[in-house]
Amino acid sequence: MFAAESLVRTLINQGVDTCFTNPGTSEMHMVAALDRVDGMKSVLCLFEGVATGAADGYARMSGRPAATLLHLGPGAANGLANLHNARRAHAPVVNIVGDHAQYHLEHDAPLTSDIDGVVAPMSRWVGQVTSPGELSTLAVEAVRQSYGPEPGVASLVLPADCAWSDAEPDVIESQEMPGLQPVDAILIDAAEEALKNAENPHILLGSNACLDDGLEAAGRLAEATGAKLFMDTFIARIARGHGRIAPKRLSYLGAEAMEELKDADLLIVAGTKAPVAFFAYPGERSEFAPEGVPVVPLGGPEGDTVAALSALADRFGAPARPVVPKKAQAPKLFPEAELNPGFVGISLMRHMPEDSVICDDATTSGMGVFPWLTSGPRHDWLCLTGGSLGSGMPQAVGAALACPDQQIFALCGDGAAAYTLQALWTQARENLNVINVVFANHSYLVLNFELARVGAGEPGPAAQQMLSLDNPKMDWVKISEGFGVPAQTARTAGEFDEALVRALKAGGPQTIVAEI
Repeated sequence: MFAAESLVRTLINQGVDTCFTNPGTSEMHMVAALDRVDGMKSVLCLFEGVATGAADGYARMSGRPAATLLHLGPGAANGLANLHNARRAHAPVVNIVGDHAQYHLEHDAPLTSDIDGVVAPMSRWVGQVTSPGELSTLAVEAVRQSYGPEPGVASLVLPADCAWSDAEPDVIESQEMPGLQPVDAILIDAAEEALKNAENPHILLGSNACLDDGLEAAGRLAEATGAKLFMDTFIARIARGHGRIAPKRLSYLGAEAMEELKDADLLIVAGTKAPVAFFAYPGERSEFAPEGVPVVPLGGPEGDTVAALSALADRFGAPARPVVPKKAQAPKLFPEAELNPGFVGISLMRHMPEDSVICDDATTSGMGVFPWLTSGPRHDWLCLTGGSLGSGMPQAVGAALACPDQQIFALCGDGAAAYTLQALWTQARENLNVINVVFANHSYLVLNFELARVGAGEPGPAAQQMLSLDNPKMDWVKISEGFGVPAQTARTAGEFDEALVRALKAGGPQTIVAEI
């Protein structure tokens, strides 16, 4: 017996039952503990960015943290990009990073690094185990910190000698974890007063306000006050499809977002913060809200925004249920038409099972799919919250393990998919119910667009080569099949529609390469 087993048992008692791993020598006693202790599923990932992205997807769909197990500072560094997305999504993650035995650190071995300094920027809490007796206590604290009050990434640094010690700490039973905090009554009163005095109020939703209960409460409030409903451009999880309120998704483009909000004389911000541009552009404002228009907060990601919206709706005598859209019929498909993201959206509208989950890492192409599913089959849409590419396929791994009875889709640009293509191997190994759609435009398309927006001038040959992926072109059928996932290619609307039907019928992990 060794102390790592107490850590695993304690995590299980706190509801952490899945661990996405890419371990090394310093984590071998954790590996052995995961083997010996029943109740914790361990999932091997070939790259740490897949492990952290999977933990993010798992948390978004389950509402509970998964654990990661990463190897020292370099392993943690490999996982930082998707920890950044998880942090921006306010997704609870317990990030366990192994370290050298404490007495070994003074020798400055090749893999020695400042692990605390590596993980701190993407973590809301960092804990350092200094003795075996702290293991269980710090494990509970890591889980507690991941829940919040503002949920996020909690990182625990575990030295090897503390893990292998036979001085086992007590296993801690289930502890109560923090929940969402009530929104301050002063904020609710201020929002009520502002709405009474506004002629054209707009409400911007984020976080839990974009799930079923939040959308219903916001819909009731909008009906009672005439407010227009918007939501953030990139949200951790959006409940979408027929029977659900559908706020307008704020445009990614600054000029378009400002146009969408220009007539507002009040902006209520519920579950998020005032909207700003993703990047700075020469001569453009960073804030999207019209100048001089009051921005009234109604709680952030840590707040029970649903209750606040419901309370406001009640104060305005809102109906018990808002009017919701019925399921729309898919438009006619033109089989011979050249494939584009819109046709992918139409095919999903035609064939996607109810209660599917879409993990969107497609940037420009995902924006073309999104509107077609507004009143289509009910589904959850997971956004690229932190803007760090490479989330889609890993996120789908976590979502599939959290929701094994639901169909999962990963929408990926070819450039983004290349960051974390190792996720295909884990999808195959675990036989996950994931359909990967790779939009193969053989370019960093969004960057071509951004090059023009920042006023950098016409791209010359060197700039074009830095944004092009066509020399050589990636063969995504071979890549997918090489990792054990069957794949097919579609170049027309009809070919994609048929490929989607085949993939759904086959089950398990599948890839469709959408040549656009």
